[in-house]
Amino acid sequence: MTAPTSDGDGTRCVRAGLPEPAPGDPFLPGPVFAAPYHLDPRQGPAASPNGYGRPDNPTRRLLEAAIGELEGGDVRVFASGQAAITGLLLALLRPGDTVLLPADGYFPVRAFATDTLAGIGVRVLFAPTAGPYPSFEGVRLVLLETPANPGLDVADIAALARDAHAAGTLVVVDNTTATPLGQRPLDLGADLVVASGTKALTGHSDLLLGYVATRAPELLEPVSAWRTTTGAVPGAFDAWLAHRSLATLDLRLARQSANAAALARLLADRPDVTGVRWPGLPGDPAYPVASAQLRRVPGVLAFDLGSAERVARFLLASRLVAAATSFGGLHTTADRRAQWGDDTAPGFVRLSCGVEDTADLVGDIAAALDALDT
Repeated sequence: MTAPTSDGDGTRCVRAGLPEPAPGDPFLPGPVFAAPYHLDPRQGPAASPNGYGRPDNPTRRLLEAAIGELEGGDVRVFASGQAAITGLLLALLRPGDTVLLPADGYFPVRAFATDTLAGIGVRVLFAPTAGPYPSFEGVRLVLLETPANPGLDVADIAALARDAHAAGTLVVVDNTTATPLGQRPLDLGADLVVASGTKALTGHSDLLLGYVATRAPELLEPVSAWRTTTGAVPGAFDAWLAHRSLATLDLRLARQSANAAALARLLADRPDVTGVRWPGLPGDPAYPVASAQLRRVPGVLAFDLGSAERVARFLLASRLVAAATSFGGLHTTADRRAQWGDDTAPGFVRLSCGVEDTADLVGDIAAALDALDT
């Protein structure tokens, strides 16, 4: 039931990874809960794709096929985004290798690199998402997070991939914020994609998921072996929930992006809000690259209210914005990143637009900001 690549985003999301229709069967089979499976007494696991639940699960394979159709590569799903990215790095890097990571990317990945990768002899370098980048000579792998989380800078994937490949460097793109409907890094020259499916991809704030995608079997093999050995797999029910949620991805992203555009305009016009970032704003530093590279701009924006106390008062005054970490869900949330140890200013806010009516959301946030000065 694979959708042709000429189909639109909504059609592809609805049909991604579904098995061929058969009378009496559901569109999406229910989750298969199993640790061991029946084995052929003579051939053993060679007779069936299902042998043991850690490497083998039919529900998980359907989800991998679905995400693979959207990303344009072969996929392995993991128990979380952090499991996917740390597994990829540990599977592909060896002592003596050099890795280049985003200086403004997801803070736990930077902490993992300085604590764990450096501890096993990997040389760790950092560069800002928007550049400048050092020479890629001698670098085994460069990770781009674009748009970056939480600062929302954007990297030119195609240009950086050309430069990196000329030096023999692997290019990995964290596609969490954009999702495969916002950009397909493998089409732009990336060797691998890594992402958290916890966020906008599944969008219901009810599961943890990560994945790695690639078109190179020689890169997928060590990542798959790492996942099997470490057991960093999602459960069958989480995999089923994720696959079910993909069907509405196109619809959810459309509303979230529209809400972000309206809020970005509101915030940019307010003198009591500073540092507004959204790559879809024509005046945003990332706009020139984002407008050429992104098929749609994500529903995440950032701004600064000046202090932790003002952020708290804003959240208490708002009716529609929940104080919560993560992003990409159905409900609008705001996260003061400094409270998690991220190296951002005390009043820095990452706001994730949900699917509420745009007028309601804009009115609520405007009223909550007005209340800060009363």
